[in-house]
Amino acid sequence: MSNDLFAADPAHRPYVPLAERLRPRTLADVVGQSHLLGPDKPLRVAFESGRPHSMIFWGPPGVGKTTLARLMADGFDAQFIAISAVLGGVKDIRDAVTVAQVAQGQGRRTILFVDEVHRFNKAQQDAFLPYVESGLFTFIGATTENPSFEVNSALLSRARVYVLQSLTAEELQQLVDRAVQALNEGLQEGETIRVEPDAREQLAAWADGDARRLISAVEVVAESAQAAGRDTVDAAWLEISLSQNLRRFDKGGDAFYDQISALHKSVRGSNPDAALYWFCRMIDGGADPKYLARRLVRMAVEDIGLADPRATDLAVNGADIYERLGSPEGELALAQAVVYMACAAKSNAVYNAYNQARKFAAEHGSAPVPIHLRNAPTKLMKQLGHGKAYRYAHDEPHGYAAGEQYFPDGLKPSFYRPTDRGLEAKIQQKLAFLRELDAQERAKNR
Repeated sequence: MSNDLFAADPAHRPYVPLAERLRPRTLADVVGQSHLLGPDKPLRVAFESGRPHSMIFWGPPGVGKTTLARLMADGFDAQFIAISAVLGGVKDIRDAVTVAQVAQGQGRRTILFVDEVHRFNKAQQDAFLPYVESGLFTFIGATTENPSFEVNSALLSRARVYVLQSLTAEELQQLVDRAVQALNEGLQEGETIRVEPDAREQLAAWADGDARRLISAVEVVAESAQAAGRDTVDAAWLEISLSQNLRRFDKGGDAFYDQISALHKSVRGSNPDAALYWFCRMIDGGADPKYLARRLVRMAVEDIGLADPRATDLAVNGADIYERLGSPEGELALAQAVVYMACAAKSNAVYNAYNQARKFAAEHGSAPVPIHLRNAPTKLMKQLGHGKAYRYAHDEPHGYAAGEQYFPDGLKPSFYRPTDRGLEAKIQQKLAFLRELDAQERAKNR
């Protein structure tokens, strides 16, 4: 009797995290991933077919990878075994095999879910293969990293890859409404919480596509509001109750490299607004400004080069200023470099020339230095002819030894081809003039 009364007392109900209360029980409950779960879409078809197949869910954190795996187990009435590649090892795989074999003997399927599968090494990933091929269990892996690089090709060839997407702002706001509804269940009038539209929008932006992050934030904000005797969460309260307003940033993962790629391509594409956006997006997300400074220097020499050498100076100066001032003052110097570089004339002529020259040098590394270019610090070397007949360019007309040979015998490659943009347009004219002097010298010596 007392146990029944105890269970019915709301003050003594066991705590269930909001994320667990909101966990979808059916496909209809899933928010997002309509490209996979909509009518006639791949995962929907897989669910409806009744024939599970091995698969890998690839996507950022908080988009439903674990949830979908659990739903598949429920949908196929299969035993669900979960392993974390961060904490598990070969022993966990063996234990899962034993459990799956028992279930198979009872005529029941098993779904083996491996979270963060990219953390398993090759031997651990290979340990799945015989059991995947024999049909002992259906393998479902989850990863935030590109499986093309992180999952063994043998395992990858036996599993279909499904790409999960970050939730949109609209989908996240829908989750806010569900979370508030769940929090208000069982509460008396006057105890419930309401989230204003502006706060709902800010919560969705703060979560940045991550449903798990959003649900945790709603729970924290609602609890703090209730503790303060508030029944409404607005934008002002949101700023107070959330200690940090940082976007999710996957350091070292695909999101990181996708965003630095977007920054680089925006600079290369001469779009200062987009370049500044991606720079601020990465700073906002927690990227190391020193890393961004190094990348800016690389962009300056690779994509601007001699079309505007000041870009390299500005990038290096920005890095130096950041070293002196730190954040946030030093970030402005980096932002200045970003904008200047995006607006600068572009050339990859030096970058291309360097790559071609490296390849050429590797192929012709044994070609001897012409004798007139060799150093002659000793009497013997001078007697051997080192440096003989070398023409000192400063003593020649135009400060140029027209017709002089600087490559090894038989080699006449051409690497650097300046563009007609920025300073390189003048360099192009200068080199054309010097080539004409070479032609005139050769004509005289025929």
